[in-house]
Amino acid sequence: MAQCVQSVQELIPDSFVPCVAALCSDEAERLTRLNHLSFAELLKPFSRLTSEVHMRDPNNQLHVIKNLKIAVSNITTQPPQPGAIRKLLNDVVSGSQPAEGLVANVITAGDYDLNLSATTPWFESYRETFLQSMPASDHEFLNHYLACMLVASSGEAEPVEQFSKLSQEQHRIQHNNDYSYPKWFIPNTLKYYVLLHDVSAGDEQRAESIYEEMKQKYGTQGCYLLKINSRTSNRASDEQIPDPWSQYLQKNSIQNQESYEDGPCTITSNKNSDSNLLSLDGLDNEVKVDGLPNNFRAHPLQLDPSSDSSNSIDGPDHVKSASSLHETKKANAGIIHGACLTLTDHDRIRQFIQEFTFRGLLPHIEKTIRQLNDQLISRKGLSRSLFSATKKWFSGSKVPEKSINELKNTSGLLYPPEAPELQIRKMADLCFLVQHYDLAYSCYHTAKKDFLNDQAMLYAAGALEMAAVSAFLQPGAPRPYPAHYMDTAIQTYRDICKNMVLAERCVLLSAEILKSQGKYSEAAALLIRLTSEDSDLRSALLLEQAAHCFINMKSPMVRKYAFHMILAGHRFSKAGQKKHALRCYCQAMQVYKGKGWSLAEDHINFTIGRQSYTLRQLDNAVSAFRHILINESKQSAAQQGAFLREYLYVYKNVSQLSPDGPLPQLPLPYINSSATRVFFGHDRRPADGEKQAATHVSLDQEYDSESSQQWRELEEQVVSVVNRGVLPPNFHPTQYCLNSYSDNSRFPLAVVEEPITVEVAFRNPLKVPLLLTDLSLLWKFQPKYVSGKDNEEVKELVKGEPEMIGTEVISEFLINSEESKVARLKLFPHHIGELHILGVVYNLGTIQGSVAVDGIGALPGCHTGKHSLSMSVRGRQDLEIQGPRLNNTKEEKTSIKYGPDRRLDPIITEEMPLLEVFFIHFPTGLLCGEIRKAYVEFVNVSKCPLTGLKVVSKRPEFFTFGGNTAVLTPLSPSASENCSAYKTVVTDSTSVCTALVSSASSSDFGIGIGSQPEVISVPLPDTVLLPGASVQLPMWLRGPDEEGVHEINFLFYYESIKKQPKIRHRILRHTAVICTSRSLNVRATVCRSNSLEDEEGRGGNMLVFVDVENTNTSEAGVKEFHIVQVSSSSKHWKLQKSVNLSENKDAKLASREKGKFCFKATQCKEEEVTEVSEKYTFADIIFGNEQIVSSTSPCADFFYRSLSSELKKPQAQSLVHTEKQSVEDVMRLIQKCNEVDLNIVVLWKAYVVEDSKQLILEGQHHVVLRTIGKEAFSYPQKQEPPEMELLKFFRPENTTVSSRPSAEQLSNLIKTSLHYPESFNHPFHQKSLCLVPVTLLLSNCSKADVDVIVDLRHKTTSPEALEIHGSFTWLGQTQYKLQLKSQEIHSLQLKACFVHTGVYNLGTPRVFAKLSDQVTVFETSQQSSMPALIIINNV
Repeated sequence: MAQCVQSVQELIPDSFVPCVAALCSDEAERLTRLNHLSFAELLKPFSRLTSEVHMRDPNNQLHVIKNLKIAVSNITTQPPQPGAIRKLLNDVVSGSQPAEGLVANVITAGDYDLNLSATTPWFESYRETFLQSMPASDHEFLNHYLACMLVASSGEAEPVEQFSKLSQEQHRIQHNNDYSYPKWFIPNTLKYYVLLHDVSAGDEQRAESIYEEMKQKYGTQGCYLLKINSRTSNRASDEQIPDPWSQYLQKNSIQNQESYEDGPCTITSNKNSDSNLLSLDGLDNEVKVDGLPNNFRAHPLQLDPSSDSSNSIDGPDHVKSASSLHETKKANAGIIHGACLTLTDHDRIRQFIQEFTFRGLLPHIEKTIRQLNDQLISRKGLSRSLFSATKKWFSGSKVPEKSINELKNTSGLLYPPEAPELQIRKMADLCFLVQHYDLAYSCYHTAKKDFLNDQAMLYAAGALEMAAVSAFLQPGAPRPYPAHYMDTAIQTYRDICKNMVLAERCVLLSAEILKSQGKYSEAAALLIRLTSEDSDLRSALLLEQAAHCFINMKSPMVRKYAFHMILAGHRFSKAGQKKHALRCYCQAMQVYKGKGWSLAEDHINFTIGRQSYTLRQLDNAVSAFRHILINESKQSAAQQGAFLREYLYVYKNVSQLSPDGPLPQLPLPYINSSATRVFFGHDRRPADGEKQAATHVSLDQEYDSESSQQWRELEEQVVSVVNRGVLPPNFHPTQYCLNSYSDNSRFPLAVVEEPITVEVAFRNPLKVPLLLTDLSLLWKFQPKYVSGKDNEEVKELVKGEPEMIGTEVISEFLINSEESKVARLKLFPHHIGELHILGVVYNLGTIQGSVAVDGIGALPGCHTGKHSLSMSVRGRQDLEIQGPRLNNTKEEKTSIKYGPDRRLDPIITEEMPLLEVFFIHFPTGLLCGEIRKAYVEFVNVSKCPLTGLKVVSKRPEFFTFGGNTAVLTPLSPSASENCSAYKTVVTDSTSVCTALVSSASSSDFGIGIGSQPEVISVPLPDTVLLPGASVQLPMWLRGPDEEGVHEINFLFYYESIKKQPKIRHRILRHTAVICTSRSLNVRATVCRSNSLEDEEGRGGNMLVFVDVENTNTSEAGVKEFHIVQVSSSSKHWKLQKSVNLSENKDAKLASREKGKFCFKATQCKEEEVTEVSEKYTFADIIFGNEQIVSSTSPCADFFYRSLSSELKKPQAQSLVHTEKQSVEDVMRLIQKCNEVDLNIVVLWKAYVVEDSKQLILEGQHHVVLRTIGKEAFSYPQKQEPPEMELLKFFRPENTTVSSRPSAEQLSNLIKTSLHYPESFNHPFHQKSLCLVPVTLLLSNCSKADVDVIVDLRHKTTSPEALEIHGSFTWLGQTQYKLQLKSQEIHSLQLKACFVHTGVYNLGTPRVFAKLSDQVTVFETSQQSSMPALIIINNV
């Protein structure tokens, strides 16, 4: 139980006090009424004695009584009605609420921290009122009247006569059989005569004389002169006198035990309670009823006859009791009690009570106890058995004995008032009232036995109850508290006597006693036992006390506490005590909250919501319902639907109270703020026939960090090119779509008249669908006005002005149960300024009818009135996005700080041009190397002209817009045969196999020195695109060399003609996806030709071998490939002619076939090699009847693009920088000998059958030849993964790499060539030795002096060589040492000697070379030329 203000040792004596009746004359009553008090009320604050009192017990021992209190009440002749008592109790409880500023107890139990109200004043008020308002009954005498005060006024005509009348009246009430109420303790009641004297108005001498007369008549012990009203009431306001009455009258201001008829009569039915607040001065209209003064006509707890019979306290209509109570309090608030009394008067009243008790009451009680005791002793003198036997025979007045079973069902016997058993009980009660508990206990104990013998169960229960209490209260505690007595008493009252009021009294007393002994568990069990259906208020209070018992135990039982608080709250609710119900639920909520007991939490929150709503605490109601909805509810769909409807209903009421107030924050649906995405710009147009719009950026694309990094690099690349190679310091990449991955630390820029789309991620946690209607964004806007030059003024904030910002409204947006769904909401800025998107605003509702909606999922996000709303409320939710956690400085690392996220705060800037790009006939599949022509359309859809259009891509070799000059760009495809994308010239058949030469500069194709080939200017006419204008440009595409799917990113860059301070440029993105399939593989090698001189008489010819393989697997429907042309492009070399032996002009390759071509290459003439060295010579060798001019678009474009991408590849660095510069120079010289910069372009046509139509595809492959003798490929080679090596755990001694050139590089310094007749006829029969002159030409390929050693002594040792070629001998000098100047050609005349016929290989001389000025480089054997075969014939 909760803590009480009084201890149980104080509580019980205060609950059972001697009762005194008061009977006043009308004049006496009038005197007290001047103070707004009845006589009984006047005495109430002074009814406790201030000093100890003494009396003697029957054994003449002195007995001390401490803190004695007496109860004086006006006589009422009607017993209180149960309904009225119930109403009184109900009002007492509802009137007692926890104080506002009450400091709660904080109890820590386990992991619970609970705020509890330590005291329960409503329970104490209830208990006090309950004990005071108990009707007197026959089986006990504790609240029977012991004495009666007869009060008359000194101002009456015949006061003494008035006393006689009052005395007779009292006698008539007590002894006349018409009055069964009130009850009197003993027949000869003590009468005490009180003369009231009004000091301010009365005659004091007369009063004194009357008092003397009274003393003569009634004795000094039996009368008293009480002087009151020492001042007049109109002087009351002058000085402040304490008002000790208010606390007693306020406690049950509706009606206390002694309320008077003319008081505010609120017990009447609630319907007419307002009209029944009677005036307090209505003393003139007193009426005598049955000759009685009206002050005891009826009991104060009598129900008003006009009251509705159905108005029982536990009926449904008790919501108004609190309000009527409130009105009464207001009516009473202005009344001052005791206005005519001074402090001296207070002391006189106190003195009067002392006198009455000392002189009158206690002697009377003492005498009565003695008399009763004498009777009992005389009774004990008889034999006990005889006494009981005669009692059985002569008890004629008693009901005949009944069987035990029958007795169990009734309250047992009824004793006549003079029955000896009742005399014992009387004596016990008297002893108890004067705190003589030892004697009381022994009497109760004796009486209990008698009653049980007689099976008088009601009497027995009463004796047991009081015996237990007496035993507990005995000083020195000689015996333990007999709790079993109480249990038996409670059971008897409840089950046999069916008297719940008495049972309840037992429980209240016993529970207090058990609590005082720390037996909380037993107290709780006792309290719970008495909860029943017959009284909700009692059950609620007892359950609440039981809950407090659980929490006050040594180890607090927190969950039991919470459970019983819930039960108490439920019963409070049924009893109409809404505030108490709400309090109980709120206290229990502390235990259940956040412990995963979601269903219990939901129930509590729902009830709290309901009760708060009933009490018009709408904000609390809303927050409670909000909790039910926002926690991950485990309720069924139907239950959730009910919760939601209730919530909406409450919310609607709240919003109606303040219709102009701010919009409330709605809890549903959930918004994942960090997933909010903001998109600036128009939606992408759908593809229209052959036209395909640029993909750009849209909300449908998933974020990919890799690709966003690529776009950023592309933009940086193009911006740095535009800014002469440097990125401006204030450059930030353009962001069209902001999400949680983008950098949102700066205010984003949006362009006026271009929509802003905000994607909000909603999630419905409930199992019922939610319908949002009129969904739109909530924003505020600060417009800027440009006045004068660059002065911008910021105007005040604007909310909801459509001419500034247009707002899109989604009329219906349905979110199905437990669904996550995004809504895209648009704003249309029409003015420059600062925009702040605050949140979303919508009507939240649910669908009428069924909980589950079938097939809704298929419907789009916007519904047009398809669903009927059951109820909806307007509200908002804010979008608050937490920025990224800062982690740069030490301070930021040690504390948790978040940066700003400004994606919802765009700055609206002035107009900018807006480009749209469309691709026409854009292929999705190509063969590797295939060339296709498409068109690109550029449209300016804004009101500003745009300029500076560029496109940047990581794959510039994939596309071209043609060269810089119109001459180089061919006409549309229809101008040539077979609709070729190339520029073609028809050739005659005479020029077969010889090269047609043309030249072109790389700068014409945008590939200059130091330029970035990735950034390409788009050749717009006049470089400007006007508003609304559109331009179509041709675009050639070449399939990438690797097969597979390629994503190729284009970034279009453009600027406004008018320079904007905030946005310098804009971009448009496009991602093309191309699938390439295999076509041809080309491999080529180059080696030195043996022939020393070409037609022009210069040395240095090359042979180029080209292998072409058809690797197409004919899945693309390709029948065959035709090699139509092989072209070369180089600054120094050109193809001269084809040296294929076969005359087959048509080079066809079917699937998996290989073709081999051999070409002769010569060095370009001096004048062809220009100083700029940017000029490339193109030579075309044609296999068809049409020449493709390879130096024009698109052939040259793609050649240059492939070249630039080749050059970008890291070259294998074979030279190592050492200290000696000379070594490097040597290396460079040696490398030059091996190098050849010759590029081969193979042009082809493929014949494809598709849908029974034959198509001709065309394409080109490039091979870059860099080194003599090394094979080069048209397709990228796969790198072999390096083999695993064992780990080395030691340091190699020599880590330096040798700076010596490789033998292979050195072996190309000297080119050798033998000149001799192919066949030689010699008559061996004439001359046995055949001598053949042979010229050995040595050509220095390097640009340095070279020392050469020619050694002829070399013999072929391999047996194969011997077999094939036979043996011969060189005659003459066997070794020559020469020095060859740069590029010098030297010839040696040699003689070979043969001894018989045969075929001989003359290529045996070994040539060694080294650079003249180099000591370090060793001589290296030079590459021997091709086998030089000579035939020796015999003639």
